[in-house]
Amino acid sequence: MIALVAGGAAAGGAVGWFAAPHAWRFLPEQARARRAARLAPRLAVASATAAVWALLAWRIGLVPELPAFLYLGTVGTLLAAVDLAVRRLPDLLVLPSYPIGTGLLMVATLVAAEFWPLVGALAGAVALWAAYAVQRLFAARSIGRGDVKLAGVLGLYLGWLGSGAWLLGLVAGFLFGGLFGIALIALRKATRKTEIPFGPFMLLGALFAIAMS
Repeated sequence: MIALVAGGAAAGGAVGWFAAPHAWRFLPEQARARRAARLAPRLAVASATAAVWALLAWRIGLVPELPAFLYLGTVGTLLAAVDLAVRRLPDLLVLPSYPIGTGLLMVATLVAAEFWPLVGALAGAVALWAAYAVQRLFAARSIGRGDVKLAGVLGLYLGWLGSGAWLLGLVAGFLFGGLFGIALIALRKATRKTEIPFGPFMLLGALFAIAMS
């Protein structure tokens, strides 16, 4: 297990290093140039990806669905970086994750010869997308269209792990986001009307649910 975790961290760091420039292209031109010229942002993405891959390798293990979760860890890190920088979850990163994630989980289903986890994954994707879509109808300022699209992707993976992980991921995302907002208000860095990027907290909640499932 130690070798698997260490290998996951090393591979994740390498993937994050080479994937980071794909996140910069969604930034404004001046910001993109600054990020490209500095080493720290690229190291931050690489380090975050390494940590996520190590956690997933430890929690998921060497099983057929591991590649699917590693993909989520990679694209999720990029999405968090972009959302924190420009408050945007690009369709070019989110939408392809539906067929890619589904395809990887289908391969895992065929290898393991277990059909029901895939059913749970598809149901989880629809349910979490619907949950966020309904919230957007009543709280459009706090839930963006990008958040709704990302919810379906996260629901796919959480549904694969079961209803308990699905519910924990949903609750944890709102809890982490709410605590962050309260902390900003307490520090007088924001007000109740301040918009904060919610994607990173959705991803953090999903990662927490995966770790705890």
